[in-house]
Amino acid sequence: MGGNGLHFRNSRQKSETGVVRLSVFRGATNVTLDAKGRMAMPTRYREQIAARCDGQIVVTVDKDYCLLIYPFPDWEELERKLVRLPSMNKIARRILRIMVGYATEVDMDTNGRILLSHELRDFAGLDKQAILLGQGNKFELWDEKRWIEKRDAWLSEDEDMNLPPELESLSF
Repeated sequence: MGGNGLHFRNSRQKSETGVVRLSVFRGATNVTLDAKGRMAMPTRYREQIAARCDGQIVVTVDKDYCLLIYPFPDWEELERKLVRLPSMNKIARRILRIMVGYATEVDMDTNGRILLSHELRDFAGLDKQAILLGQGNKFELWDEKRWIEKRDAWLSEDEDMNLPPELESLSF
C-alpha cells in the first residue's frame, strides 16, 4: 500500500491464485489543483491508469457535490446502463441529465495531470485543496473542507440506522 493508502489493480492482473482481479481504487489522498484547474494523479498510479485506459478518463458530478472520476472503459459501461433507463421515469431522467450531462472526457497529460473544467470545479466547490477518494472502480474528488464536514457528519450519525439487507450480514 504505501504512504497515501491508494491502491490500483489493473483489471488484467491475476492474483497469486490465478483469479483475475477487477480494477480497484481505494484510499484517500490529499491533492492540489493549480490555478488552471489541473490535478496531478498520484505518481505511482499513472502507469497503471495509462495501461488500463490509455490515460482516457471521464469526470462527472455526483449528487453529494463531489466529482466522480472513471477510467473510460468503466464509464462507458455505466453510461450504457444510464441511457437505457426508462425515459418516462422522472428520477431516471434527472440522473441521466446530471451524470451524462456533466460527463467530460479528459486525457491525462505526459505529466500525469488531468484538467478539470470550470463547470465541474464550480459544481463541486473545488478551489485548491482536495481529497481524492478511491471507491472501487472510480475515484471521488472532494473539496477538502466539504469532505471533512461530510465525513464527520456521517461518522456521528445515529448507529441505529436501517441497513440494507446486503450489509446486515457483513462483519467489520
